[in-house]
Amino acid sequence: MNPLVLMSDPQVAAIPVRECGEPLVDVRDHGFRVDPRRHDPLGAFTHVREGVLARLKDARSLLPAGTDLLFIEGYRPLALQQRYFTAYRNELAAAHPDSAAERLHQAASRYVSPPEIAPHSAGAAVDVTLVDQDGHELDLGTCVNATPEESDGACFTHAPTLSDHARHHRTLLLNAMQGAGFTNYATEFWHFSVADRYDALMRQEPHARYGPIELP
Repeated sequence: MNPLVLMSDPQVAAIPVRECGEPLVDVRDHGFRVDPRRHDPLGAFTHVREGVLARLKDARSLLPAGTDLLFIEGYRPLALQQRYFTAYRNELAAAHPDSAAERLHQAASRYVSPPEIAPHSAGAAVDVTLVDQDGHELDLGTCVNATPEESDGACFTHAPTLSDHARHHRTLLLNAMQGAGFTNYATEFWHFSVADRYDALMRQEPHARYGPIELP
């Protein structure tokens, strides 16, 4: 298991990007189950890089029969990423008015990546969970996008308080996604990325292949 490195860690921002130029593609064109909770007018949320799509297909093939991926969010425009990060940081500041700015920045990065290195804004990250063959979400211990405060820490991938049932499902998801080449962000069981700065750091790669990108 990799040590817990937050998105705000300077090591992440220090990874250089050598943009490979892969376009964004829409997972809805490739038969994935898509949840509408992050729907936006442009349909940006269903887009990922071509290489990410290929790995998602691999991950899906590694799941046991009767289990499938539920795609929740992929690409996130930089302005939206900034809005999410600022809102959560302000929420934490209101709850902890004596905390230093740096501490709040770090705490916010447990749940929302700082915009300057955000994997979602590079089209490199996906938020996914598991469903049964009828499309019903499986129990993974807490709902997707629950903050550490809301979930009492159960959003952390290896949270010690999970039931055996939830841990089994998380293991299925983790094994499939990691088997397809994704890196999990250990504070969010649902978040996986590949070829971005965070993934490159975790794999000790010299550079990332995906940097910030605009939706055409």
